[in-house]
Amino acid sequence: MPLFQLLLVALIQGLTEFLPVSSSGHLILLPGLTGMQDQGQLIDVAVHVGTLGAVVVYFWSDVKVGLLGLPRLLTGKVDTPGAALALGLIIATIPVILVGAVLHFTGLSDVLRSVAVIGWTMLIFGIVLYWADQTGTQQKTATSWPLKDALIMGLWQAVSLIPGTSRSGITITGARRLGYAREDAAKLAMLMSIPTIAASGILLGAEVALDANTAVMRDGAIAAAFAFFAALLALTLMMRLLRSVSFTPYVIYRIILGIALLIYAYSDSSPQVAG
Repeated sequence: MPLFQLLLVALIQGLTEFLPVSSSGHLILLPGLTGMQDQGQLIDVAVHVGTLGAVVVYFWSDVKVGLLGLPRLLTGKVDTPGAALALGLIIATIPVILVGAVLHFTGLSDVLRSVAVIGWTMLIFGIVLYWADQTGTQQKTATSWPLKDALIMGLWQAVSLIPGTSRSGITITGARRLGYAREDAAKLAMLMSIPTIAASGILLGAEVALDANTAVMRDGAIAAAFAFFAALLALTLMMRLLRSVSFTPYVIYRIILGIALLIYAYSDSSPQVAG
């Protein structure tokens, strides 16, 4: 694959994975709207691994707490902050794994990969994010994350399997509706991405690893590295901006892009499937 396209895919994934604008939707649109060759599943997995590394590095102190709590959780005890965090992340991940498996093995995930679907989800869930952000209270913090809230946010996250929804966007929406402050809502959404991306990477990676050759593996490594740095930059900027700015700029972007995609999708000359 040309280096330019590898860098473009990596930058798109890295810059949009943790912003509430849907990285998967942008990746699907890239070949569909530009005529470029589809980057393939292995490159998709590689850039997701890169962004996974970025969120682990950025939230390492919280990740470390969760990892240290796992042994305690395995003994059946949830009496430490680490064990509680680990259990919350496990519960929040179960819905997206179950729904994702159904969509993947039934082929419905491919059916949803269309410009029209992405346009509607960009528009609708952008408005829902605005509503949740403007009406949600800010009395809860990430340090106190009840299992009920973890499950509810996990159900919201499962909706993100519809292309264009945005995994971070929909989980932030759920957190804001539950009353979490903006920074805390984003933090929980980012921590939830770790097991979710890892599970997706294992599932998809296992399917393509056997067919991968040296050149493809090299391309994947390059894409993963650039996605890591792009995601780390985007994550750092978003978390800093949330101290003084709401999610409205991302909502405006989603609405504009959604309307543009719907106009394109329903024009007579546009293809119906992206990718």
